[in-house]
Amino acid sequence: MFKPETYIKRRKQLKNDLKSGIILMPGNEESPMNYADNTYHFRQDSSFLYFFGLDHPGLTGLIDVDNDTDYIFGNDLTIDDIVWMGTKPSIKERSLAAGINNTGTISQLDEFLKKAKNSGRKIHFLPQYRALNNIKFFNWLNINPNDVNKFASVELIKSVVNQRNIKTDEEIIQIEEAVNTTVDMHLAAMRMARPGISEADIAATVHQIAIANAGELSFPTIASIHGETLHNHSHKNILKKGDMLLLDAGAENRMHYAGDMSSTIPVDKKFTNRQKEIYSVTLNAHMAAVNALKPGIKFKDIHLLACKTIAQGMKDLGFMKGDINEAVAQGAHAMFFPCGLGHMMGLDVHDMENLGEVYVGYDGKPKSTQFGIKSLRLARELEPGFVLTIEPGIYFIPELIDKWRTEKKFMEFLNYDKLKEYKNFGGIRNEEDYLITKDGARLLGKPLPKTIEDVENERK
Repeated sequence: MFKPETYIKRRKQLKNDLKSGIILMPGNEESPMNYADNTYHFRQDSSFLYFFGLDHPGLTGLIDVDNDTDYIFGNDLTIDDIVWMGTKPSIKERSLAAGINNTGTISQLDEFLKKAKNSGRKIHFLPQYRALNNIKFFNWLNINPNDVNKFASVELIKSVVNQRNIKTDEEIIQIEEAVNTTVDMHLAAMRMARPGISEADIAATVHQIAIANAGELSFPTIASIHGETLHNHSHKNILKKGDMLLLDAGAENRMHYAGDMSSTIPVDKKFTNRQKEIYSVTLNAHMAAVNALKPGIKFKDIHLLACKTIAQGMKDLGFMKGDINEAVAQGAHAMFFPCGLGHMMGLDVHDMENLGEVYVGYDGKPKSTQFGIKSLRLARELEPGFVLTIEPGIYFIPELIDKWRTEKKFMEFLNYDKLKEYKNFGGIRNEEDYLITKDGARLLGKPLPKTIEDVENERK
């Protein structure tokens, strides 16, 4: 945990923003895999962690804005619990670490909320993503579990987003710790990948490094020779000569701050000439985006810069034709780059995604519905303190090639005969994590090899 003053300050800002009412912020419970006592790895809710800091199941935070009072509600362990889990600090003892003196049991929370509801007090809460918490809101406030998020407080969402989007110096230390572990995970994969090794072997090694650094994975690892499938979590293939392995993996440190990086690795010691050509276009787009990072520029404009760099590179290689600016405006580049350039990162690898991209990445403005652009998670004007990823890619998706060719889509921009020759090429992506500073941007953590030469040198 950070010092108590950090959490006190964060909660005070919520009170200043909302001005009245009650802020109800449940933490997460243990989640059973196949029976009650066999649980998944516990992960606390990130907003609860941000404002209350307590990394334990069964707790609920409450902020009484009108009376300037903060609470933690939860039940202390019984002797039966202690037999299995050992002695743990009491709710009171834990809460003091977050600067909170007022605590109560879960039954007392029920009474508190019942009284507040009967008094007509406004109860603010964030969108929920776990079914058990939806049931809690039914018991607390008589809201249908299917409708809980319809009643989420937009005022609270905006206040939380405005705080969590700006990373403090103490948070950057934690993020860099996670990023450095992430770099080690990718270096291990670069040195390990060779014909005959399985994707599962690499995924297991990557996971081991995260755990050995007192953390966990920040998301399920993508380690695949089929990099054209953007979120490919299958690890069933054996690497063979001529393949490329796309590794998208990140560590979460002990305070649950995330790293998120991608590497594309030749299974042979060197890339083939064909792989080098496509890799170079991707890397050019990556560097164009990195060099454009600074406060005051819209991330959507940086995304479009990367799109145009990819389109021009693919035109130079014979995959595209015509006016590149018009091709990107109409979305023809999405044949190769159907996703976004990057996203916010912090306590969540896609930071605050459950609060809504419109608020986190678009500052309340609507998103595009155009294929490709609609998948851009971040578009807003950049500010100092933002932490984000840069991850352009080029993907040859056979189903997309066939679909658009059958539809005769973008015939003036795409060379389908050339595309046909590359249907089994796969995908390429490199990804790094950046902090927006007052006058530019700074790479977070240790540098990860990404040029062709550096990646091949790591393969020796």
